[in-house]
Amino acid sequence: MPNYGRDKTPGAYYFFTLVTYKRASIFVAEAIFQLLRISIRQVKLEYPFHLEAIVVLPDHLHLLMALPEDDDGYSKRIAKMKKYFGDRYLPMNRSFSLSESGKKRHERAIWQRRFWEHRIRNQSDLEKHIHYIHYNPVKHGHVRSVEDWKWSSYHSFLKKGLYDKGWGSIDHNIVLEEEWD
Repeated sequence: MPNYGRDKTPGAYYFFTLVTYKRASIFVAEAIFQLLRISIRQVKLEYPFHLEAIVVLPDHLHLLMALPEDDDGYSKRIAKMKKYFGDRYLPMNRSFSLSESGKKRHERAIWQRRFWEHRIRNQSDLEKHIHYIHYNPVKHGHVRSVEDWKWSSYHSFLKKGLYDKGWGSIDHNIVLEEEWD
């Protein structure tokens, strides 16, 4: 089995991208989003972490989590999120088909096998990734303003005064792209 050389820093902040199998648009209804929310809460109870930011789009999600000080087990948390969501989702929808390889691995055709992870290096990196998470629905053309995308932690950040009203409109794109240069 390949070794992907994932970073394993206890107590760190990590940014993740999880993508659905064949980019299927499964997160399109409130009920499905709630299944994901319940699954994440279940994992947090079993394997505590702080969910700093999240956005759920039809075919993928981004999240940023902080691990406990003495813990580097984000892979187990991501695997459990995928499993718990699948346990709840499959009884509702069995329209997926698997490749032969997927069948051999006993996969369920909801998620791509792997996920992308990035350890947050400093405060600037943290802020850039939070902005990236919240701006993602605009980037992908789902809405013209982040305020219009309800499956995002942006709304909590706005209530706490961490964003100004109107941040993340399509006109704000120029500023965000400069931040990533």
